[in-house]
Amino acid sequence: MASQPIIEIKALEKTFQTKNGAVHALKDINLQIEQGDIFGIIGMSGAGKSTLVRCMNLLERPTAGQVLFDGKDIARLGGKDLRQVRRSMGMIFQQFNLLMQRDAESNICFPLEIAGVDKQTAKARAKELLELVGLSDRAHAYPSQLSGGQKQRIAIARALAPNPKVLLCDEATSALDPTTTASILSLLKDINRRLGITIIIITHEMSVIEQICNKVAIIDQSHIAEVGSVEDIFFHPKTAAAQKLVYPDGKKSEPFSAQDSSPCYRIVFDGNSSFEPVIAGMVLEFKMPVNIIYADTKNIDGKAFGQIVIQVPEQQALRENMLRYLTRRGVTVEEVTGYVG
Repeated sequence: MASQPIIEIKALEKTFQTKNGAVHALKDINLQIEQGDIFGIIGMSGAGKSTLVRCMNLLERPTAGQVLFDGKDIARLGGKDLRQVRRSMGMIFQQFNLLMQRDAESNICFPLEIAGVDKQTAKARAKELLELVGLSDRAHAYPSQLSGGQKQRIAIARALAPNPKVLLCDEATSALDPTTTASILSLLKDINRRLGITIIIITHEMSVIEQICNKVAIIDQSHIAEVGSVEDIFFHPKTAAAQKLVYPDGKKSEPFSAQDSSPCYRIVFDGNSSFEPVIAGMVLEFKMPVNIIYADTKNIDGKAFGQIVIQVPEQQALRENMLRYLTRRGVTVEEVTGYVG
């Protein structure tokens, strides 16, 4: 039985009025995000992804459509009810947005102070969250004394302070180096697993989606181009926007640097087949070498996946036998276009 959507977006539109006329930032957005998902929203700069996440908690009010949180249309809420919904959605940002005059503990306590929680209870909650994010020893450090990764951990702890149901992450790792990014993503995944909090990741980096998300929506030119599990979109990207993120040179028909005009095929390995010498076995079986144009491995939600683009002989019968060999071994095979290099 499928989980109930914690956030449901229906026919959402957002238009900004500028001196040069109307700018349509979001058009006919429809999404369902289920309780417990780590849901990625990916798109190029200007695609509308940050506007979309800000519409989810009404930091931006949609021009049309609905945002349902736990079944309630939040645009119809006001005052206390809207504040309660916003406390149920923690938010972390690219630039951390910590209060520079407050130490780490005091930054975490801040949203609890606003909610009227007494000081002793707030401090106890801050201590608990500092332990969760691995910074118990930095309670009295100020932001200027913390690294970028430590600042983001404090920002995560602050967002968790009011016990939210959802954590909204707007380019939360874009300002961090790759090693620190990996540690922050690991922390978010652990929070999702341990606390059951739904996490929404806004990013322009497919590697972030692959490391942490179970589902993804691709936003392109203000529309949702494609939605599905990360595995499904990696194996079978249907739209040009998805192919740009998945294929090695951007799109299915993009020319690869091949030595001649022989056909090229993209082979996708799942977590099991990626450990088997499928290509080597095929070469031995048919006693015919193939040209490897591109190879890449990915870790998607903790499982190993890979893709290889190979160039196979032009002889039709031999080529068809090779492709049947690959298909029988459980790998996905599809033709891509090569060119004379």
